Amino acid sequence: MNVNEPLAERLRPKTLDDYVSQAHLVGANGVLTQHLKQGLIPSMLFWGPPGTGKTTLANIIANESGRPFYTLSAINSGVKDIRDVIDKAKQSGGLFTTKNPILFIDEIHRFSKSQQDSLLQAVEKGWITLIGATTENPSFEVIPALLSRCQVYILNAFEKKDLETLLNRAIATDEHMAAKKITLKETSALLRLSGGDGRKLLNIFELIVNSYNDDTVVITNEAVLQKVQNNTVRYDKTGEQHYDIISAFIKSIRGSDPNAAVYWLARMVEGGEDVKFIARRLLILASEDIGNANPTALVIANNAFQAVSTIGFPESRIILSQCATYLACSPKSNAAYLAIGQAQQLVKQTGDLPVPLEIRNAPTKLMKELGYGDNYKYAHNYNNNFAPQEFLPDDIKNTKFYEPGNNARENAHRDFLKQRWKDKYGY
Repeated sequence: MNVNEPLAERLRPKTLDDYVSQAHLVGANGVLTQHLKQGLIPSMLFWGPPGTGKTTLANIIANESGRPFYTLSAINSGVKDIRDVIDKAKQSGGLFTTKNPILFIDEIHRFSKSQQDSLLQAVEKGWITLIGATTENPSFEVIPALLSRCQVYILNAFEKKDLETLLNRAIATDEHMAAKKITLKETSALLRLSGGDGRKLLNIFELIVNSYNDDTVVITNEAVLQKVQNNTVRYDKTGEQHYDIISAFIKSIRGSDPNAAVYWLARMVEGGEDVKFIARRLLILASEDIGNANPTALVIANNAFQAVSTIGFPESRIILSQCATYLACSPKSNAAYLAIGQAQQLVKQTGDLPVPLEIRNAPTKLMKELGYGDNYKYAHNYNNNFAPQEFLPDDIKNTKFYEPGNNARENAHRDFLKQRWKDKYGY
């Protein structure tokens, strides 16, 4: 045992049986478990917070599938490094065996478009199986061509029982920890400071244990806070505060408090948070929490996203502040958000209901003969550009999803709908 190696590294699982958490992926019926049983490993992206086992899982997949394993970090690798690995993979038999090599790329979201482009042919031809790890939404950070060639699997932050399992395993199986008399009297402070990050939990735990001068260690919340407080960074943009502060920021805007919004924005700016991450969250909020109460909010947020993507820090802080204060002072409505959620839920319950014949497309003679498009009322041929007709499948007709919010703009929407659909939807 190398005691200079961090505890999290010493405890890194080697098999799926030792892996903690992510049962939806690696449990008895997990999708990755099934892939390993079948021996068919697709290219994939692991998306999740730091310390949830993305790198560990990639190593286990390579070991249990018996495949050659190559690894790159997007922080210090370029196109030449990628091509070198692909050449090695092809020479190792990737062209002549179903067990093609695995290339693991950590923090793949940091790769530029050209770097990601350099992976496309190798993935498409099957010279390598790509496994990428990212803490950012792949829809924004991975180019569409590469994203379409990969399965995306989400890893969740560790739950309380998972974190406690890691602590107990460390005490029982690590030689350095087992040599001490460790009592976990209280764990809530440890678990809270970890923020669901298993690696962070073990690092803090090791720091606490090593701070004792003798072999008797009693872990209490008070002891943890006293010993860790001076070692906690002001803003960890990859850890707990990253998620807590963006949550406070969004909730301040949703709660129409521009002063709190600017404060939390300043915390992120001073901590060096990614401007695009902040702007993306504002863009989502503009639709989710403001919506049709003020459609201009989405325009402002989208323009802010485009602007900060071009400008960057420090000037982009002004644009973010303008956008955040505008959204905070805007009327709020989540009616559009609720409407799509209810509609999706009904789709899951009712399946693929047929489109009513009168609003089907009829591009061929046969379709016209079958009645496609018959009796469709072209709205512009009627007074006020409106003619009552059925647009929903028969099984769910008269179902109302959109309920306008109580604000000036959506009250106007309600009046508009009431004039046309009062008898059908009850506006």
